[in-house]
This record gives sequence, structure tokens and C-alpha cells, in this order.
Amino acid sequence: MIKGNFIDNLPKVYGIYTGGFLAFIIIMSIAEQMGATAKIIGICFVAFTVAIYAIIGYLSRTAQADAYYVAGRQVPTVFNGMATAADWMSGASFVAMAGGIYFKGYGYMALLVGWTGGYVLVASLLAPYLRKFGCYTVPDFIGTRYGGNLSRFMAVVVLTVASFTYVTAQINATGTIASVALDIPFQYAVYVGLISILLCSMLGGMRGVTWTQVAQYIVLIIAYLLPVFWISNKMGAGFFPHFMLADEVSRIAELEAQFGFVKNSAENLKEVPKGLAGITKAHSAVNATPWAFISLALAMMMGTASLPHVMMRYFTTPSVKAARKSVGWSLFFIFLLYSSAPMLATLSKLSLIDPSLPTGIIGKSISEVQAIDWYQNWNQANLMFVSDFNGNGTLELNEFFMGGKAVVLATPEIAGLPYVISGLVAAGGMAAAMSTADGLILAIANAISHDVYYKIIDPKAETAKRLVVARVLLVVIGFAGATIAALEIQGILGSVIWAFDFAMSGLFFPLVLGVWWKRANKEGAIAGMALGLISGAAYLVWVRTGGSGFLGITQLTFGIFGSAVSLVAMVVVSLMTQAPNAATQKMVDEVRVPAGKSILGKQH
Repeated sequence: MIKGNFIDNLPKVYGIYTGGFLAFIIIMSIAEQMGATAKIIGICFVAFTVAIYAIIGYLSRTAQADAYYVAGRQVPTVFNGMATAADWMSGASFVAMAGGIYFKGYGYMALLVGWTGGYVLVASLLAPYLRKFGCYTVPDFIGTRYGGNLSRFMAVVVLTVASFTYVTAQINATGTIASVALDIPFQYAVYVGLISILLCSMLGGMRGVTWTQVAQYIVLIIAYLLPVFWISNKMGAGFFPHFMLADEVSRIAELEAQFGFVKNSAENLKEVPKGLAGITKAHSAVNATPWAFISLALAMMMGTASLPHVMMRYFTTPSVKAARKSVGWSLFFIFLLYSSAPMLATLSKLSLIDPSLPTGIIGKSISEVQAIDWYQNWNQANLMFVSDFNGNGTLELNEFFMGGKAVVLATPEIAGLPYVISGLVAAGGMAAAMSTADGLILAIANAISHDVYYKIIDPKAETAKRLVVARVLLVVIGFAGATIAALEIQGILGSVIWAFDFAMSGLFFPLVLGVWWKRANKEGAIAGMALGLISGAAYLVWVRTGGSGFLGITQLTFGIFGSAVSLVAMVVVSLMTQAPNAATQKMVDEVRVPAGKSILGKQH
């Protein structure tokens, strides 16, 4: 029995939890040896972990506004770092990142540079100062700093557009994993994923989400790193493969030259199911120019510092100093996974194309490959496809196709690891997608319930009524996201990148200048948010409908265009209109002083 304060006992609580989860993996391994089927193991992993998250969410239920919106501002730095890492490492990071590197080459590492580099901006420009401000939500800061309901409402609009785009990608990821693990159609699986997500956040709000995210981080990091080390050791790449990455990439280049990479004809590609891609060169044309790489990394950095669900995590720390330390811990926990994504992509490709490995399939007969169990499983899930385009009966390099989502999820099976590891990876992917979806849906619901309903529509609303509104919004927003995700309009990784671009288009400069430029005023902020979001969205539509774009800005980096418009509009309009009053300017000075009470104090 654990006695004493819950916060003081956190290391013991999560130590027991981690031990219990490892014991569950061992039990599943024994069950596999005793004849348990892959489907039963997959269901057990997903059901067990989701049940644990739901129990944590239930135990964290609260009727207090402070606990619901900011977890009572008592989350210790290390645990907030873990929760932030889980919030951050979405289904895109876990499921799609290695797939992007696998198919598109190492130019996609611009995403890793941008997503981690963004935390430098968070730590130096925003997190400590927003924590000092004492707000509940990002629009709360915007509305109080600049004044007026219109600025607050515009911040909610930008937050909703960016976060909703992001959350559809996470529900897509949970649906993909649930459809494979539970053997149900994707269109239904997205709603199974949604229900799992809502179980964590419905009753406890930010408090419930925080403690489930810590639990989810433990699951996802074990699920990601264990297969990497195991496969590497099995393939002879060393127990710690990260130091061997250059050698393995060179090996892939040699094999591709040996097999001879031939591009498929348009006629051949008509046979390939939608969403699948063929093996491409390790050093492809993606981000081949310095500006293409830098622009994508820059967009992801600024997007990271603009995403409301990331900023909200730093509102939960006990102090300004703790917020700054928490960013450092976040980076450490994120690095553990991000440093391994390129290695996983490399090992996955090697296990498929290296004929010296028992798992290699290139050069084998088509019929032999089609008879492999893992191929049949993933082919039925519409995530793998082979075809004898040249009619010689042998699988060539350009005759194997796979969905990007399958790279992480299928690699343990391809590498010949016990199926229990595949079940573990599925649970890890669910944890990653659920943790981010929880944070995103909560960010939207909290912003609408607190900043629109409470601050604008009904300022006298009682706490109980505000929390009912927030919970109803959680359900409505979640089901809307699941419905959009079921349409599969955009892939997981593409949707996530768009979310970063939307966020930076409308929020980056209003947030940064709100802290660092006293002359920035309400009219400038409104102009910056509105014109930034509209111009960024218009640029995306233009490029998507055939526009050539300019200055190397693509549909993946349209936020650079939107944020540039936002900056110009904000500066010009602020200088053309009346300066903020003396009280506001004094408040901005006070925000930049680390010590002292928060600005908003007990205003909520």
C-alpha cells in the first residue's frame, strides 16, 4: 500500500506500473509459446493498455477548474517532461516518421531537426513567460495580453484549425493500429480509437491526461526501442545500432546498385493499391537542396513553438523555473525515440532487401513471397502488395510496395521476432497516437469552453457548468475528427505537417511579439492572426490545385508564407494604431521577470 501524497509517490507509482507492464509482456510471451494466436495477443496488448489508461483517467476525475484545465499546476518537471514527450510523439512520430525516411530518404530528417529544434524556441522565447502569465490556455494569453474578445476569438479559430488538422491524423493512426490488432475495417476502427482516447480525458481533463500520458510514454518508448535493439543485434549491426548507421546506409546503396533500381511505368502503378509506395533510393531527391531541407526544418521549429497543446503542458508546472527545466526533460525524452527512427527505417529496409539475411525477399520467387505469413497479414490490411510486372517470376526491387504506416508496425514480424513484439509495437503506436490526440482534443475543448463560452458568452457560469460544456465539446470534436479521419483525405505525416504550418501561420508571431514587443497591440495581433492564417491556407490551396509556388515554398512549408504575412501585418498595423496602455506595457515587462506571482493570479 502506497502512503502519503500522490505527487511525492510518483516515482514509486510509475515504477510499479513499469514493472507490471514488463511482467505483462513476459506473460504474453509465455502465452505465445503455449499457442496463443497473433490475433489474441494483439487484442490483449491493445485492450490491456487502453484499460490501464482508462482506469488512470477515471481515478484522476475532478470537478475543480484548476485541476481540469492545468492539473492543479503541481506536475513535477521530470514527469511533465515525460507527459510532454508523449503529448508530442504522436502517431506520426511513432508510426509514420520511420516510414517517411524509409521511402523518401534522409531528407525527411529535416522533420526531426525541426521538431526537436522547436523546443529551443519554446524554452527561450515562450514557455517560461507564458507560465509566468498564469493562463489556462493559449487564447487566454492572447485575450488578456492584447485585450478584447475578438483577439481571443481569433486565437481560438487558429488553435482549432491547427489542432483539428492534427487530431484527425492521430485518430487515423489509432484506427490503423486497431484495425490490424482487432481485425476490423479501418472505417470502424477509427471510432474504437476515439472511444479509447475519450476514456482518458473525459473525466479528469488535464489532470487525467497528464497521468495517462506519463503511462503512455513508458509504453511507447519500450515498444519503440526494444525492437530496434533486438533487430540490430539479430542482424549483426551491433547492440547499439545508432553508431553503425553510416555503414548500414552504405550497405543499402550497394544492394540497390546490385539489384538495379528501375522506375515503374504508369501502367504498372495502376495495379498498386492507393497509398502504397515502392522502395526508393536511400538518398532520394526529397529535400535535396539546402533550402528545401532548411525551410522544412524552419517550418517545423516555428510550428512546434506555436502548437497550443504543447504550450498547455508548461502551464501545469509549479513555477516558471520548473517550466524551463521541464522543456529540457521533454527534449531528453523525445531524443530517445527520435534518434532511433532513422535506424529503424534503415534496419527495416535492410531486412527486406539484403539476400544474406534469412528475411530478405528481393530475388525470391513471387509465389514464395506471397506465401509468407507476414505478407499475407499485411496484404489483407491493404498495406503490402507485390506483382510480377516483368513476368520473370522473381521479385525485383521495384515490384514490392508497402504503406508508410506498415514500416514500424510490420518490421518486427518481417525481422522474425516473436509476435509478442508486434503486439507491443501496436500498443506503443496506440499510446503515441492516443496521448497526442488527448492533448489536442483537450486543447480545442478547453479553448472553446474557457475562452469562448466562459470569457465571452457567459462570464458568470459556475465551474460545474463550464466543465460540462468542456466534456460535451470533447465528445463532439472527437467524433468530428474520427469522421474526417475515416475519409483518409491526407496521410498521417502530411496532416501533421499541415497542422504545424497552420499553427505558425496564425500564432507564432502574436505569441512571440506578445512577450517580447511592448508596442504590439490588439489591432496588430488580430491582423496578424487573421491574415497569417488566411494567406497560409490560400497558399496551400493554390499549390494543391496546380500552382507552382515560389521561393521554394511547398505545400509542406506553406506556414513560412503565412507567418511572414502575419509578421508584416502585425508590425505595420500595430505601428499605425494606438500603442497599448501603460498597464499592459507594465504587464509585459513583468512577464519577463522569472520571480514573483503569476500575472493572472486568481482571476479565473
